[in-house]
Amino acid sequence: MALPTLDAFQVIADPSRREMLMLLSKDSLTINSLAENFDMSRPAVSKHIKILYNAGFISIQDIGRERHCALKQDGFNALHEWLKYFDQFWTSKLKNLEKLLNNKLPN
Repeated sequence: MALPTLDAFQVIADPSRREMLMLLSKDSLTINSLAENFDMSRPAVSKHIKILYNAGFISIQDIGRERHCALKQDGFNALHEWLKYFDQFWTSKLKNLEKLLNNKLPN
């Protein structure tokens, strides 16, 4: 069964995947090490890992018999660009408000 293609926001919408990303932000982990942190089957963890991998949030490297997962920047770029737009939007709005207030206040 093929996994559906998800955008970055759909990927991080799942609390388990967000927790996996938080765990991987501290250190790279094997899939088995990740699975120990969740009350779900190993195949369910593998499905989440595959979604994170396909979306570019993590890389997977085979070392011996183990598969090591590490964070990768690619998936976060889409989130960053979207948030950057709104960061600039609100910064502009607040600067305009500041100018307006400075012009209305008595000297």
